[in-house]
Amino acid sequence: MAKQRSDAEQQVAALLLTAKKSLHLSVAFLTRMDGTTQHLEVVESSVPFLFKEGVTQRQDMTLCQAIFDKKLPAVMPNLKDFPFAMTLPASRLPRIRSYVSVPVVLSDGTVYGTFCAAGLTSDKALTKRDQSLMDVLAQAASVILEPGIRERTRRAEILDRLRPVMAGGGPLVVLQPIVDLGTGVRIGAEALSRFPPAWGRPPDECFAEAHSVGLGDELELQALATAAEHLELVTGYIAMNISPATLLTAEATALLDRLPLDRVLLELSEHDQVADYDVLMAVLSPLRMRGMRLAIDDVGAGFSSLRHIVLTAPDVIKLDRSMIAGVSTDPVLTTLVRSLVSFGHDCASQVVAEGVETEQDAAALRSLGVDFGQGWHFGRPAPAKDLMEPARVAIR
Repeated sequence: MAKQRSDAEQQVAALLLTAKKSLHLSVAFLTRMDGTTQHLEVVESSVPFLFKEGVTQRQDMTLCQAIFDKKLPAVMPNLKDFPFAMTLPASRLPRIRSYVSVPVVLSDGTVYGTFCAAGLTSDKALTKRDQSLMDVLAQAASVILEPGIRERTRRAEILDRLRPVMAGGGPLVVLQPIVDLGTGVRIGAEALSRFPPAWGRPPDECFAEAHSVGLGDELELQALATAAEHLELVTGYIAMNISPATLLTAEATALLDRLPLDRVLLELSEHDQVADYDVLMAVLSPLRMRGMRLAIDDVGAGFSSLRHIVLTAPDVIKLDRSMIAGVSTDPVLTTLVRSLVSFGHDCASQVVAEGVETEQDAAALRSLGVDFGQGWHFGRPAPAKDLMEPARVAIR
Protein backbone atom coordinates (compact mmCIF):
# COMPACT_ATOMS: atom_id res chain seq x y z
CA MET A 1 0.00 0.00 0.00
CA ALA A 2 1.31 3.45 -0.93
CA LYS A 3 2.33 5.73 1.92
CA GLN A 4 -0.24 8.36 2.85
CA ARG A 5 1.14 11.74 1.87
CA SER A 6 1.15 14.61 4.31
CA ASP A 7 -0.36 17.97 3.35
CA ALA A 8 3.14 19.33 2.64
CA GLU A 9 3.96 16.34 0.43
CA GLN A 10 0.72 16.82 -1.50
CA GLN A 11 1.69 20.43 -2.18
CA VAL A 12 5.17 19.39 -3.28
CA ALA A 13 3.63 16.73 -5.51
CA ALA A 14 1.62 19.46 -7.26
CA LEU A 15 4.86 21.36 -7.94
CA LEU A 16 6.49 18.20 -9.28
CA LEU A 17 3.55 17.57 -11.56
CA THR A 18 3.95 21.11 -12.90
CA ALA A 19 7.62 20.43 -13.61
CA LYS A 20 6.91 17.08 -15.25
CA LYS A 21 4.24 18.48 -17.56
CA SER A 22 6.08 21.71 -18.37
CA LEU A 23 9.30 19.92 -19.31
CA HIS A 24 7.49 16.98 -20.99
CA LEU A 25 9.57 14.45 -19.06
CA SER A 26 8.71 11.04 -17.62
CA VAL A 27 9.18 11.78 -13.94
CA ALA A 28 9.76 14.56 -11.43
CA PHE A 29 10.82 13.94 -7.87
CA LEU A 30 12.02 15.48 -4.62
CA THR A 31 15.01 13.95 -2.87
CA ARG A 32 16.40 14.35 0.61
CA MET A 33 20.19 14.10 0.89
CA ASP A 34 21.49 13.24 4.37
CA GLY A 35 25.18 13.15 3.52
CA THR A 36 25.42 9.45 2.76
CA THR A 37 22.07 8.50 1.25
CA GLN A 38 19.65 9.91 -1.29
CA HIS A 39 15.98 9.38 -0.37
CA LEU A 40 13.21 9.69 -2.97
CA GLU A 41 10.59 11.43 -0.84
CA VAL A 42 7.91 12.58 -3.31
CA VAL A 43 7.60 11.22 -6.85
CA GLU A 44 5.32 12.12 -9.75
CA SER A 45 5.92 9.57 -12.47
CA SER A 46 4.42 8.27 -15.71
CA VAL A 47 6.23 4.98 -14.99
CA PRO A 48 5.71 4.45 -11.24
CA PHE A 49 7.13 0.93 -11.29
CA LEU A 50 10.55 2.45 -12.09
CA PHE A 51 10.42 5.41 -9.70
CA LYS A 52 9.06 4.69 -6.22
CA GLU A 53 8.78 6.87 -3.15
CA GLY A 54 10.95 5.65 -0.33
CA VAL A 55 13.70 4.23 -2.55
CA THR A 56 17.23 5.04 -1.37
CA GLN A 57 20.67 4.87 -2.93
CA ARG A 58 24.20 5.89 -2.15
CA GLN A 59 24.38 9.65 -2.40
CA ASP A 60 27.87 9.71 -3.94
CA MET A 61 26.66 7.54 -6.81
CA THR A 62 23.77 9.77 -7.86
CA LEU A 63 23.39 12.22 -10.70
CA CYS A 64 22.21 14.79 -8.15
CA GLN A 65 25.44 14.64 -6.16
CA ALA A 66 27.55 14.80 -9.32
CA ILE A 67 25.64 17.92 -10.39
CA PHE A 68 26.00 19.43 -6.93
CA ASP A 69 29.75 18.74 -7.06
CA LYS A 70 29.82 20.42 -10.51
CA LYS A 71 31.06 17.26 -12.17
CA LEU A 72 27.98 17.45 -14.40
CA PRO A 73 25.77 20.35 -15.57
CA ALA A 74 22.34 20.95 -14.04
CA VAL A 75 20.66 20.39 -17.42
CA MET A 76 21.53 17.34 -19.55
CA PRO A 77 19.43 16.89 -22.69
CA ASN A 78 21.28 13.63 -23.43
CA LEU A 79 23.27 11.75 -20.78
CA LYS A 80 25.28 10.02 -23.53
CA ASP A 81 26.98 13.34 -24.18
CA PHE A 82 28.51 13.13 -20.67
CA PRO A 83 30.75 10.09 -20.18
CA PHE A 84 30.85 10.45 -16.40
CA ALA A 85 27.04 10.43 -16.24
CA MET A 86 27.01 7.14 -18.12
CA THR A 87 29.13 5.52 -15.38
CA LEU A 88 26.47 6.15 -12.73
CA PRO A 89 23.70 3.65 -11.87
CA ALA A 90 20.91 5.94 -13.06
CA SER A 91 22.13 5.62 -16.64
CA ARG A 92 21.51 1.86 -16.50
CA LEU A 93 18.54 1.42 -14.21
CA PRO A 94 16.10 3.04 -14.70
CA ARG A 95 18.12 4.03 -17.82
CA ILE A 96 17.68 7.81 -17.53
CA ARG A 97 18.66 9.71 -20.67
CA SER A 98 17.65 13.34 -19.96
CA TYR A 99 17.93 15.08 -16.62
CA VAL A 100 17.48 18.37 -14.79
CA SER A 101 18.40 18.80 -11.11
CA VAL A 102 18.50 21.86 -8.82
CA PRO A 103 19.09 22.07 -5.05
CA VAL A 104 16.34 22.64 -2.52
CA VAL A 105 17.81 25.23 -0.14
CA LEU A 106 16.27 26.22 3.20
CA SER A 107 16.17 29.79 4.52
CA ASP A 108 19.35 29.32 6.58
CA GLY A 109 21.30 28.12 3.55
CA THR A 110 21.06 24.43 4.41
CA VAL A 111 20.70 22.17 1.37
CA TYR A 112 17.80 19.84 2.06
CA GLY A 113 18.01 17.83 -1.15
CA THR A 114 17.18 18.20 -4.81
CA PHE A 115 14.25 18.94 -7.09
CA CYS A 116 14.63 16.85 -10.25
CA ALA A 117 13.00 15.89 -13.51
CA ALA A 118 14.11 13.06 -15.80
CA GLY A 119 13.22 11.36 -19.04
CA LEU A 120 13.86 7.87 -20.38
CA THR A 121 14.76 9.34 -23.76
CA SER A 122 17.02 12.20 -24.74
CA ASP A 123 15.36 15.60 -25.09
CA LYS A 124 17.14 18.27 -27.11
CA ALA A 125 14.49 20.78 -26.03
CA LEU A 126 15.86 20.96 -22.50
CA THR A 127 17.60 24.30 -21.92
CA LYS A 128 18.82 26.64 -19.21
CA ARG A 129 15.35 28.18 -19.19
CA ASP A 130 14.03 24.87 -17.87
CA GLN A 131 16.57 25.06 -15.09
CA SER A 132 15.18 28.48 -14.16
CA LEU A 133 11.67 27.03 -13.91
CA MET A 134 13.00 24.22 -11.72
CA ASP A 135 14.76 26.76 -9.50
CA VAL A 136 11.48 28.60 -8.93
CA LEU A 137 9.62 25.37 -8.17
CA ALA A 138 12.41 24.18 -5.85
CA GLN A 139 12.23 27.46 -3.92
CA ALA A 140 8.48 27.03 -3.53
CA ALA A 141 9.06 23.46 -2.31
CA SER A 142 11.54 24.66 0.31
CA VAL A 143 8.96 27.13 1.69
CA ILE A 144 6.44 24.30 1.98
CA LEU A 145 8.87 21.84 3.56
CA GLU A 146 10.69 24.09 6.00
CA PRO A 147 8.08 24.25 8.83
CA GLY A 148 7.92 20.46 8.99
CA ILE A 149 11.71 20.16 8.86
CA ARG A 150 12.10 22.67 11.68
CA GLU A 151 9.49 20.83 13.75
CA ARG A 152 11.24 17.48 13.27
CA THR A 153 14.55 19.07 14.24
CA ARG A 154 12.96 20.62 17.32
CA ARG A 155 11.43 17.30 18.38
CA ALA A 156 14.69 15.45 17.87
CA GLU A 157 16.59 18.01 19.96
CA ILE A 158 14.06 17.78 22.78
CA LEU A 159 14.05 13.98 22.73
CA ASP A 160 17.85 13.86 22.77
CA ARG A 161 17.84 16.01 25.91
CA LEU A 162 14.96 14.33 27.71
CA ARG A 163 15.73 10.65 27.19
CA PRO A 164 18.89 10.49 29.34
CA VAL A 165 17.16 12.40 32.15
CA MET A 166 14.10 10.15 32.02
CA ALA A 167 16.24 7.02 31.81
CA GLY A 168 17.82 8.18 35.07
CA GLY A 169 14.46 8.45 36.82
CA GLY A 170 13.42 11.99 35.92
CA PRO A 171 14.41 15.47 37.08
CA LEU A 172 16.19 16.29 40.32
CA VAL A 173 13.63 17.28 42.97
CA VAL A 174 14.47 19.80 45.69
CA LEU A 175 12.36 21.26 48.48
CA GLN A 176 11.61 24.88 49.34
CA PRO A 177 10.16 25.60 52.80
CA ILE A 178 6.71 27.09 53.34
CA VAL A 179 6.38 28.91 56.67
CA ASP A 180 3.63 30.32 58.85
CA LEU A 181 3.97 34.11 58.56
CA GLY A 182 2.71 34.53 62.09
CA THR A 183 5.15 32.19 63.85
CA GLY A 184 7.95 31.57 61.36
CA VAL A 185 7.50 27.81 61.75
CA ARG A 186 7.92 25.68 58.65
CA ILE A 187 4.67 23.84 58.04
CA GLY A 188 5.51 22.26 54.70
CA ALA A 189 7.63 22.44 51.58
CA GLU A 190 7.12 22.56 47.86
CA ALA A 191 8.80 19.94 45.68
CA LEU A 192 10.46 21.68 42.74
CA SER A 193 11.94 19.98 39.68
CA ARG A 194 15.38 20.91 38.44
CA PHE A 195 16.82 20.10 35.03
CA PRO A 196 20.44 20.28 33.84
CA PRO A 197 21.64 23.92 33.95
CA ALA A 198 23.18 23.51 30.49
CA TRP A 199 19.67 23.37 29.04
CA GLY A 200 19.13 27.02 29.96
CA ARG A 201 15.39 26.48 30.39
CA PRO A 202 13.09 26.93 33.41
CA PRO A 203 11.23 23.81 34.63
CA ASP A 204 7.83 24.85 33.27
CA GLU A 205 9.33 25.18 29.79
CA CYS A 206 11.01 21.76 30.09
CA PHE A 207 7.69 20.15 31.02
CA ALA A 208 5.91 21.98 28.19
CA GLU A 209 8.51 20.71 25.72
CA ALA A 210 8.07 17.19 27.04
CA HIS A 211 4.31 17.42 26.49
CA SER A 212 4.90 18.68 22.94
CA VAL A 213 6.74 15.45 22.07
CA GLY A 214 4.38 13.10 23.89
CA LEU A 215 6.52 12.56 27.01
CA GLY A 216 4.92 15.12 29.30
CA ASP A 217 2.75 12.78 31.36
CA GLU A 218 5.62 10.35 31.93
CA LEU A 219 8.02 13.12 32.95
CA GLU A 220 5.51 14.68 35.33
CA LEU A 221 4.82 11.31 36.93
CA GLN A 222 8.54 10.73 37.42
CA ALA A 223 8.81 14.09 39.17
CA LEU A 224 5.72 13.33 41.25
CA ALA A 225 7.09 9.93 42.31
CA THR A 226 10.41 11.48 43.34
CA ALA A 227 8.60 14.22 45.28
CA ALA A 228 6.57 11.54 47.07
CA GLU A 229 9.79 9.85 48.24
CA HIS A 230 10.55 12.98 50.27
CA LEU A 231 7.53 12.35 52.51
CA GLU A 232 9.64 9.85 54.42
CA LEU A 233 12.46 12.35 54.87
CA VAL A 234 10.82 15.56 56.11
CA THR A 235 8.08 16.67 58.44
CA GLY A 236 5.00 18.61 57.42
CA TYR A 237 3.24 18.40 54.10
CA ILE A 238 4.77 18.41 50.63
CA ALA A 239 3.23 20.45 47.82
CA MET A 240 3.48 18.56 44.53
CA ASN A 241 2.83 20.05 41.11
CA ILE A 242 0.85 18.31 38.39
CA SER A 243 -0.96 19.48 35.27
CA PRO A 244 -4.70 18.79 34.98
CA ALA A 245 -4.12 16.61 31.89
CA THR A 246 -1.60 14.39 33.67
CA LEU A 247 -3.78 14.20 36.77
CA LEU A 248 -6.52 12.59 34.66
CA THR A 249 -4.30 9.64 33.70
CA ALA A 250 -4.77 6.29 35.39
CA GLU A 251 -1.08 6.25 36.29
CA ALA A 252 -1.39 9.49 38.26
CA THR A 253 -4.41 8.22 40.18
CA ALA A 254 -2.61 4.96 41.00
CA LEU A 255 0.49 6.83 42.22
CA LEU A 256 -1.48 9.23 44.42
CA ASP A 257 -3.57 6.39 45.79
CA ARG A 258 -0.44 4.89 47.38
CA LEU A 259 0.53 8.07 49.27
CA PRO A 260 -0.35 9.36 52.74
CA LEU A 261 -2.71 11.90 51.25
CA ASP A 262 -3.16 13.89 54.45
CA ARG A 263 0.42 15.13 53.89
CA VAL A 264 -0.03 15.95 50.21
CA LEU A 265 -0.94 19.37 48.81
CA LEU A 266 -1.57 18.95 45.10
CA GLU A 267 -0.89 22.10 43.09
CA LEU A 268 -2.61 22.84 39.78
CA SER A 269 -1.09 25.74 37.86
CA GLU A 270 -3.12 28.77 36.92
CA HIS A 271 -1.59 28.51 33.43
CA ASP A 272 -2.88 25.00 32.68
CA GLN A 273 -6.21 24.79 30.93
CA VAL A 274 -8.95 22.47 32.20
CA ALA A 275 -11.02 20.94 29.42
CA ASP A 276 -13.77 19.50 31.63
CA TYR A 277 -14.10 20.47 35.29
CA ASP A 278 -16.64 17.73 35.98
CA VAL A 279 -14.12 15.08 34.91
CA LEU A 280 -11.38 16.78 36.93
CA MET A 281 -13.52 16.91 40.06
CA ALA A 282 -14.50 13.25 39.64
CA VAL A 283 -10.82 12.38 39.92
CA LEU A 284 -10.06 14.81 42.75
CA SER A 285 -13.06 14.14 44.98
CA PRO A 286 -12.10 10.66 46.28
CA LEU A 287 -8.53 11.84 46.87
CA ARG A 288 -9.69 14.89 48.80
CA MET A 289 -12.08 12.77 50.84
CA ARG A 290 -9.02 10.84 52.01
CA GLY A 291 -7.32 14.00 53.22
CA MET A 292 -5.47 15.36 50.20
CA ARG A 293 -5.62 19.13 49.87
CA LEU A 294 -5.79 21.08 46.62
CA ALA A 295 -3.95 24.29 45.75
CA ILE A 296 -4.26 26.61 42.78
CA ASP A 297 -0.80 27.88 41.86
CA ASP A 298 0.27 31.17 40.24
CA VAL A 299 -2.91 33.02 41.22
CA GLY A 300 -2.84 36.54 39.84
CA ALA A 301 -0.58 35.72 36.90
CA GLY A 302 -3.57 35.56 34.54
CA PHE A 303 -7.35 35.40 34.40
CA SER A 304 -8.13 31.69 34.50
CA SER A 305 -7.12 31.29 38.16
CA LEU A 306 -10.40 32.79 39.40
CA ARG A 307 -12.32 30.24 37.34
CA HIS A 308 -10.12 27.47 38.75
CA ILE A 309 -10.85 28.70 42.28
CA VAL A 310 -14.61 29.03 41.80
CA LEU A 311 -15.00 25.60 40.19
CA THR A 312 -12.57 23.55 42.30
CA ALA A 313 -12.94 25.19 45.75
CA PRO A 314 -9.24 24.74 46.61
CA ASP A 315 -7.92 24.50 50.13
CA VAL A 316 -5.01 26.80 49.28
CA ILE A 317 -4.39 29.58 46.79
CA LYS A 318 -0.81 30.57 46.02
CA LEU A 319 -0.23 34.17 45.03
CA ASP A 320 2.12 34.54 42.07
CA ARG A 321 5.54 36.02 42.78
CA SER A 322 4.85 38.84 40.31
CA MET A 323 2.56 40.42 42.93
CA ILE A 324 4.84 39.84 45.91
CA ALA A 325 8.20 41.47 45.14
CA GLY A 326 8.00 45.05 46.38
CA VAL A 327 4.57 44.72 47.98
CA SER A 328 5.86 46.58 51.06
CA THR A 329 6.38 49.77 49.05
CA ASP A 330 3.92 49.49 46.15
CA PRO A 331 0.37 50.62 46.98
CA VAL A 332 -1.08 48.99 43.86
CA LEU A 333 0.39 45.58 44.80
CA THR A 334 -0.80 46.10 48.36
CA THR A 335 -4.36 46.67 47.20
CA LEU A 336 -4.24 43.72 44.85
CA VAL A 337 -2.88 41.32 47.46
CA ARG A 338 -5.38 42.55 50.07
CA SER A 339 -8.23 41.89 47.63
CA LEU A 340 -7.02 38.39 46.77
CA VAL A 341 -6.51 37.53 50.44
CA SER A 342 -10.05 38.65 51.20
CA PHE A 343 -11.34 36.68 48.23
CA GLY A 344 -9.40 33.57 49.25
CA HIS A 345 -10.52 33.69 52.87
CA ASP A 346 -14.12 34.25 51.82
CA CYS A 347 -13.76 31.06 49.74
CA ALA A 348 -12.43 29.22 52.83
CA SER A 349 -8.96 28.96 51.27
CA GLN A 350 -5.66 29.58 52.99
CA VAL A 351 -3.31 31.97 51.18
CA VAL A 352 0.38 31.37 50.43
CA ALA A 353 2.61 34.10 49.00
CA GLU A 354 5.35 32.87 46.66
CA GLY A 355 8.59 34.68 45.94
CA VAL A 356 9.03 36.37 49.34
CA GLU A 357 12.61 37.66 49.33
CA THR A 358 12.81 40.41 51.96
CA GLU A 359 11.83 40.88 55.58
CA GLN A 360 9.93 44.05 54.61
CA ASP A 361 7.74 42.18 52.12
CA ALA A 362 7.20 39.36 54.62
CA ALA A 363 6.03 41.86 57.23
CA ALA A 364 3.72 43.60 54.75
CA LEU A 365 2.20 40.27 53.70
CA ARG A 366 1.62 39.33 57.32
CA SER A 367 -0.17 42.63 57.92
CA LEU A 368 -2.34 41.99 54.86
CA GLY A 369 -3.53 38.69 56.29
CA VAL A 370 -1.50 36.31 54.13
CA ASP A 371 -1.28 33.01 56.01
CA PHE A 372 1.96 31.49 54.73
CA GLY A 373 5.09 32.51 52.86
CA GLN A 374 7.52 30.84 50.50
CA GLY A 375 10.66 32.31 48.98
CA TRP A 376 14.36 32.96 49.41
CA HIS A 377 13.74 34.93 52.60
CA PHE A 378 12.69 31.66 54.25
CA GLY A 379 15.00 29.31 52.39
CA ARG A 380 16.18 28.46 48.91
CA PRO A 381 15.24 25.19 47.20
CA ALA A 382 17.52 22.54 48.65
CA PRO A 383 17.90 18.78 49.17
CA ALA A 384 15.60 17.13 51.68
CA LYS A 385 18.42 16.66 54.21
CA ASP A 386 18.45 20.40 54.77
CA LEU A 387 14.80 20.27 55.90
CA MET A 388 15.00 17.28 58.23
CA GLU A 389 14.06 19.25 61.35
CA PRO A 390 11.31 21.86 61.70
CA ALA A 391 12.74 25.29 60.94
CA ARG A 392 11.79 28.59 62.48
CA VAL A 393 12.37 31.93 60.80
CA ALA A 394 12.82 34.94 63.04
CA ILE A 395 9.75 37.16 62.94
CA ARG A 396 10.14 40.81 63.92
